[in-house]
Amino acid sequence: MILVHQELLREFQDFAKTVPTARSLMERITERLHEKITRYNWVGFYLIDPTDSGILQVGPFVGSFTPNARIPLHTGLCGAAARSGQVLVVHDVSKEPRYLAGSSLVKSEIVVPIFVKNMLAAELDIESYFASTFTKSEQDFVEACAIVVQEYLGKG
Repeated sequence: MILVHQELLREFQDFAKTVPTARSLMERITERLHEKITRYNWVGFYLIDPTDSGILQVGPFVGSFTPNARIPLHTGLCGAAARSGQVLVVHDVSKEPRYLAGSSLVKSEIVVPIFVKNMLAAELDIESYFASTFTKSEQDFVEACAIVVQEYLGKG
């Protein structure tokens, strides 16, 4: 893991020890990832809608475009990651028919599902204006960031 990844991950882990709410933790993660990793052009969390478990609704996010506010679990890359329970990395969204465009500038995306007590609670979604942004080391880092949120949510 590169140094900036290690520093950010440590920051998130330390912040999670004292932060009052999951939302505050997610806000910090989105802001810092967007600020520090220049290829992360949109960083956000999608949360399971408390009134409809078949819908992901946008949570804290930072980026240069307005995201899809509500995504049915059977739709898009976020829905595919939710259904499969697996991390989804797309190196070129133009070749991915499930991609729901938030911006025509997006070239690659990673979606990491976050489970609490074996139930999908949220997803960390990051989009980049550069193809093939999410190498194995980037994927490992994004997954580690999602685990910070997962562990925080699991305490509740």
